Amino acid sequence: MAAVPWVALILSFVATIHNHIGLVEASPDIGVCYGMLGDDLPAATEVVNLYKTNGIGKMRLFDPNPAALEALRGKEIYVSLGIRNEDLLQLAGSVDAVNSWFATNVEPYLNDIVFNYISVGNEVIPGSLGIYVLPVMQSLQKILDDRNLAGIKVSTVVPGSALGVSFPPSSGEFTLEASSVMSGIVAFLAQRGSPLLINVYPYFAYASDPVNIRLDYAQFTATSPVVKDGELSYQNLFDATVDSFLAAMEKVGGANVDVVVSESGWPSDGNGNFTTPELAGTYNRNFLKHITSNIGTPKRPGAYIEGYIFAMFNENQKPEGVEQHFGLFHPNMQPVYPVF
Repeated sequence: MAAVPWVALILSFVATIHNHIGLVEASPDIGVCYGMLGDDLPAATEVVNLYKTNGIGKMRLFDPNPAALEALRGKEIYVSLGIRNEDLLQLAGSVDAVNSWFATNVEPYLNDIVFNYISVGNEVIPGSLGIYVLPVMQSLQKILDDRNLAGIKVSTVVPGSALGVSFPPSSGEFTLEASSVMSGIVAFLAQRGSPLLINVYPYFAYASDPVNIRLDYAQFTATSPVVKDGELSYQNLFDATVDSFLAAMEKVGGANVDVVVSESGWPSDGNGNFTTPELAGTYNRNFLKHITSNIGTPKRPGAYIEGYIFAMFNENQKPEGVEQHFGLFHPNMQPVYPVF
């Protein structure tokens, strides 16, 4: 029993070192998004244990849920923490409000949780809330700088719809509306050495155009190049989408900005033969393998591109259809299909 305090002390030291100076090397593990839009989900302590049991080393939280943060203390799980979209307007208008948010949702956990990222808003660009993202990012960054918390990166999460052009990948370009705010955000990320968080869903592209988008191209199962883009060849749509984002950032001055795939996945039900447990399992197993092999993309070969599977559970309070069926696990914590 005497060893327990020492274990806690070591874990606290690891969290503190990472959050302050980022010296703890990010693990190559896959991450999984912990969504909570269900009325039958297990307690946060059980969820954190499920992450540990399955060797899931990273968690994305969409908002600073107190029960989840308490359960994560000392668990050595890297956490990407989100700010709710509905809080952006208030936070953008008040530095004091950002200070209060940080003091409530981050500061109490700095010694016990390793925070990778704080994401300012989820998929609000393009959209009316997009103009509030950069001011909040800047306020948060000042807080981190003042506290010497260089290991925590500030970013935002953008969807595929932020791209006005995505094919071929080298022509990737943000929409006009997105560009109006992304240019400032990308400049901020470049200055701070922070990545852009992107949501990448080959499923939606395939399901909307199965005639022209091959299933094997969407599922990482093509055995030869499907798309040629100049000297680059693409065997999967995931890489093509990531490289489209990289090209789009280049066009607004972010040639050296990295990306983190904050969501990717495939639903196991809700859209007929497009969504089966077999297809979902194939995609997510291949996504996991792709991310953890550090092979990068054709545009950035050998680059480590961090990735998070969406999502941990099927969530019955999301809109009916495929949105309720992205989970790796049922609410009873039994797997929907094997991944790990």
